[in-house]
Parts: sequence; structure tokens; C-alpha cells
Amino acid sequence: MIQTMEDIIRRFCACGMKYKDHEGYTHDCVTLLPEVQLAYNTSQHSTTGESPSLVEKGWDPLLPVDHLKKHFLTIHPTAKEFHDMWKRSFDTAAKCIAESKEYKKQMYDKQHMERDLKVGDQV
Repeated sequence: MIQTMEDIIRRFCACGMKYKDHEGYTHDCVTLLPEVQLAYNTSQHSTTGESPSLVEKGWDPLLPVDHLKKHFLTIHPTAKEFHDMWKRSFDTAAKCIAESKEYKKQMYDKQHMERDLKVGDQV
């Protein structure tokens, strides 16, 4: 898991993510690492078929997107900007995780060899 997280962080930072909010403050990849962690912990993993949060705690956390309702007439502009920034960050993190998963599969498949073992072989 540590190697997976290291690869995710490396790919996430390589994406060159920089966001500016309405006040001109720049959010770089370091300030958005909690979103990467949240994306990792709430995404379904192929090994268990569940998210790490669900496996560890028995529930998935509610995300900000779960609370936003499309039928609200007014949403504060700052909240909307934060939501948009967070959504882009979440989507990019999910994309990087998917790319990392595909890369690791390719590397494994490239080096993996089926062994023809017979009864009595030393392993």
C-alpha cells in the first residue's frame, strides 16, 4: 500500500495542479493532498471490492458533493468555487489513481511468468 500511495502522490504532483480561488490564492498539490487521501480512501479497490473506509470503519464518509443539492436557488459564490475546485481535484486524483493502477498492472504482466511446477519440484 505504501508503494501505491507513493506512486499516486508522484503522479498527482506531476499533474502540475495549480488552482486559484476568487482571492487569487494558489493551491498547489501539497495543499490538496488531503483530497488525494480522501479520493484513495473512498474509491473502490480491486482486491477487496470495497473502499478502505468501508472496510476499516464499516461506512463511507459523506462527501461535500453529497450535501450539495442542485435544486438550491442560491449557493454562496465562495462555496461554489471551493466545490468546483474540490471536484476538479477529486476527479484528477481519481484519474491519477486509475493511471497508476493500469501502470502497475502493465509492469506486473510484463514481468510475470507462469511457472510449470510438478509434484516434487523444489520451490
